[in-house]
Order: sequence, then C-alpha cells, then structure tokens
Amino acid sequence: MRIYLLLAAIAGGVTYLVTPLIRHIAIEIGAVGEVRARDVHTIPTPRLGGLGMLIGFAVAMVFASHLPFLSGLFANNHQPWVVLAGAVMISLLGMADDLWDLDWMLKLAGQLLISVFVAWGGLQIISLPLGSLVTASPSLSMAITAILIVASINAVNFVDGLDGLSSGIVAIGGIAFAIYSYIIARSSPSYASLATLIDVALVGICVGFLLHNWHPAKLFMGDSGSMLLGYLITCASIVMTGRLDPATIHASIYLPAFMPILLPILVLFLPVLDMCLAIVRRVSHGQSPMHPDRMHLHHRMLKIGHSVRGAVLILWGWAALIAFGSLTILFFPIGYVLVGMAVAVALLSAATLFPYLKRRLPDIREENAQFAAAKRQGKGGTEGDGGSTDV
Repeated sequence: MRIYLLLAAIAGGVTYLVTPLIRHIAIEIGAVGEVRARDVHTIPTPRLGGLGMLIGFAVAMVFASHLPFLSGLFANNHQPWVVLAGAVMISLLGMADDLWDLDWMLKLAGQLLISVFVAWGGLQIISLPLGSLVTASPSLSMAITAILIVASINAVNFVDGLDGLSSGIVAIGGIAFAIYSYIIARSSPSYASLATLIDVALVGICVGFLLHNWHPAKLFMGDSGSMLLGYLITCASIVMTGRLDPATIHASIYLPAFMPILLPILVLFLPVLDMCLAIVRRVSHGQSPMHPDRMHLHHRMLKIGHSVRGAVLILWGWAALIAFGSLTILFFPIGYVLVGMAVAVALLSAATLFPYLKRRLPDIREENAQFAAAKRQGKGGTEGDGGSTDV
C-alpha cells in the first residue's frame, strides 16, 4: 500500500508543479477559453490543463516500471504501455479540440479510433455478467471495450462544467475503485495490480490539478483533461477483468461488489446520468446530442441557489455516496449498508434543496397568511350581509 501512496504522491506532485508552466504555455499560444452563453465563469481562462495531468500520469507510470514491487507488471506485458499510449493520444485529441474547437462528429470518430486501438492492443473486456462469467469473443470484446471507453470519456466531458467538479468526482471514484482492485489483488500471489496502479496515479493527478482548479480556477483542464480522466478510470476497470477467472468464479460473488462492466457506471454515476439526460433532452428537441445547453446537473444546482463551491461539494457528496456505498457491501451486511445509505440520501437531499426551501419558505408562509386573511374577510362579509337582511 505504501508503494501505491508514493506513486499517487508522485503523480499529484508532478501535476501540481507543471500545471503553472502549462498555464503559461496556454496563454502564449492562445488556448484561452472565451466566455460562452452556457459557461459559468465570467472571465476568459486558459485551458490545456489536461497536458499537465498527462505528464503527471506518465511520470508515475515510468517510475512504477522501475520499482521491484511493480516491475513484474511491465515485464513481458505491453498493457501498461498501451494504456499510456492511449492516454497520450486521447489527450492530444482533446488538446486539438481545445485549440481549434473540432466538430463533434470528428471528435467522436477520433475517440472511437483510439478506443479501438487500445482494445486491439490487448486491453479488452474479457467477460460478461450473464448469469455466470462468460468469456466473450475477441470481436465482441473489442466492440464492448470501445463503446465503454467512448461512453466514459464523454460522460466525464459532459459533467466538466464547474471548477473542480469533474476532477473531484473522478478522484472519488478512483479511490473507491483502487480499494476494490487492491482487495482483488490480495488474492493473488503478488499484491501488484495494474488496475490499482492506474487508479492511484489517476487520483494523484486529479488532486494535483484540483489545487489549481478550485474555484476561482486559474486553469481549466479542457477536453484534454476531461477525456483523459474518463479514459483512465475505464481502463483501470477493464484491466481488472483479467483477474477474474470465468472457469472458477461465479458472477453472484462479484455482482454486489462491482461487476467490472458496471464499475465505470457506478463510480461515474453522476456523469453518466447527466450524459443520458442531456442526450434524451437534446434529441427530444430535435437537436444534436452534442448541442451545448445550460441544463446539466451542475447548472440546475446553481439555479436552485447554490454557490459554485457549494454545488461542487454537494455533487461530490452524491458521487461519494454511490461509489463508497457500493463498496461497503464488501465489508458490512447489506441491511446495514442500506440503512446507512438511506440516512446519507436524506441528508444530501436536504443539503441539495436547502437554498430552494430557504428562498421559498417565506413566500409559502406569506401566501398562507394571505389565504387565511382572505378567508377571514370572506366569512366577515357573509355575516355582515346576513345582518343587513334581518333589519
């Protein structure tokens, strides 16, 4: 565990140190995000923060390859280098979009090609949760892998709308997933795990960048960063499927504690939910699925009355509830977990709705008072009219 903590610190430290340099480069080359109608920020802010995150991840991976504890993961195994190569390519695609605002279809095609390359390089979903773990055919594995990677990339990209939101959500998911993959690795002769390595490096670069991206942000990660985060957390979940033996492990054992194909959805539940709602909303209005708007979850939080920081913290809370709530099934009876999650849901719901209720309660009281006064006046008028008639 200490080795993984060291690698997380290296990834985070490198990201933190190189990000100011990346900011300077972004300003020099004109990679500065103009304020658009859908944006929350009010002043132009440099982008390309994903480049600093990529450098932090690459340094951590290279450093890990020279550690005795983890060197076996890199010996006669090209998966770590395939993951790193895909990370470089997805970040370069995101940088191109940050600089030249690529057409969404071109960007989607690039994401799909990179995902197919990674799957072709050996990073594939090798099993499906169909009652029992069933080994998929190579072509089906590649297709599922590519679709899963592209979906996760765009889910994180969709939710990247407030300072620190996407990096915090991915870091929370990465921590939960790292714990799970570490537990799985402990059942093997060696505790070394490529999935855990990717996760801890991912958490490190998120934290390192978050120190510069907390509101008000000095730098945005841009598509080069959001796409990288979605890619890496999905790669970690795919790598982990290699530790599950379809011949000896039944799916019922792992389904309550993250089936690998469900992991990205669970740890990225909010981004995936936001993406699905956005696609349905836009298609129902006859728009492109990638048409920008101000109806994302974080926009709705701001409309309720939350500050940027408050909205981010509450959305982090929901992400932690889903990720860690699922993880606790490994350690506690499901009844206790459900009770704890119910209490957490109640508290988070109250925190989510507090600004709206705070604003609306005085209005509701005033409306009730006006209604009561009108009702009393109505009764008084009726009695007076009756008295005049008697006279």
